[in-house]
Amino acid sequence: MKSIPAVEGPGRYEEREFADSKFVEITSDENFDVRMQYPALHMKNAEEHCYVREEVYEMLVRAARLLPEGYRFRIWDAWRPFALQHELYTSYSVDIIKDFELEDCTEEQKKAVICKFVSDPVEDREIPPVHTTGGAVDLTIVDAHGNELDMGTEFDAFTDKTCTAFFENEKNETVKENRRLLYHVMTSVGFTNLPSEWWHFDYGDRFWAFYEKKPAMYRGVFTREEIHGTG
Repeated sequence: MKSIPAVEGPGRYEEREFADSKFVEITSDENFDVRMQYPALHMKNAEEHCYVREEVYEMLVRAARLLPEGYRFRIWDAWRPFALQHELYTSYSVDIIKDFELEDCTEEQKKAVICKFVSDPVEDREIPPVHTTGGAVDLTIVDAHGNELDMGTEFDAFTDKTCTAFFENEKNETVKENRRLLYHVMTSVGFTNLPSEWWHFDYGDRFWAFYEKKPAMYRGVFTREEIHGTG
């Protein structure tokens, strides 16, 4: 299987041409094993349901059909309410500063590292945190027995090893091939990958727009009430 290219993280990109795209809920079936992680971690603002844009759902189904027989995607996170994004940024910043020994760095230097792992909760629906758009999804692959493939790190680990291409220069062939499988299945149907997180893929949001050099399609949707048209 082809190697994973090493690319830089996304820069600021403001081109947008928002589309009228509805949300759908993903539930566990022959293609997906939904295990939303933030409710399991008892985050106060966690979302228990797995919502994505309709186009994202259709692309995920196509990608799932490219997996080996019996394999499925395990989805950890998709759409997030803005309140959860803020909670994650506040909570995870402490751990990231400690893990990367950033205590003596400037605030700007700290923020640059933190934002590789969790988006700054800027309350701007035009250029929002990508998980608030319904275009970003965090996932892995499980085999026919429900076992997660070895990807070299846990979800939401704070280490350079989470970089998607990290194991391209390592001797662990199992992890290398597993990451390649996830990466190529997802990108072959139109997703882009966040280079600092092997599990994070985008379509239609500003990260996708940056790499595809196309206008972002999805604006920020900050509450569940907005998804259901009641907010």
